[in-house]
Amino acid sequence: MIRRLTPRLAALARRFQFLSFAAVGVVGFIVDTGVLYLAKDDLGLGLYAGRLLSFLVAATTTWLLNRVFTFGNPPVRSLLREWLHFLSVNSIGGLVNYGVYSGLVLTISRVTEHPVLGVAAGAIAGLAFNYLGTKHAVFRHRAAQLGR
Repeated sequence: MIRRLTPRLAALARRFQFLSFAAVGVVGFIVDTGVLYLAKDDLGLGLYAGRLLSFLVAATTTWLLNRVFTFGNPPVRSLLREWLHFLSVNSIGGLVNYGVYSGLVLTISRVTEHPVLGVAAGAIAGLAFNYLGTKHAVFRHRAAQLGR
């Protein structure tokens, strides 16, 4: 594996890494929305408890996909420990995400009727927090290889 990349190649790699993270986020959004509607409609959990469950499932999905596709499937002693670290680091973005979602559900009837709108707004709001935290705390070995 190349330890140091040229500045131009490192910049390209960072862009690709962010785009990969965003693409994984789209998959997470689809999972989040699907589980929310399942939890809300079929499990009777409602808009808030259902969203907590859907967020956990989506975060687990994005952790797995990011570890393989975005950050290169790094070797670890404990996948459970890495997953918990990912969840804790992404809790800031998760709180931003859930706060935006909840605020919109509470104040805008169209979002209450179509919670996918709130899920989308929350995901966009939490994206920067989650990317930076994931890159620099959970998978920091890859950030170092890409010249930060």
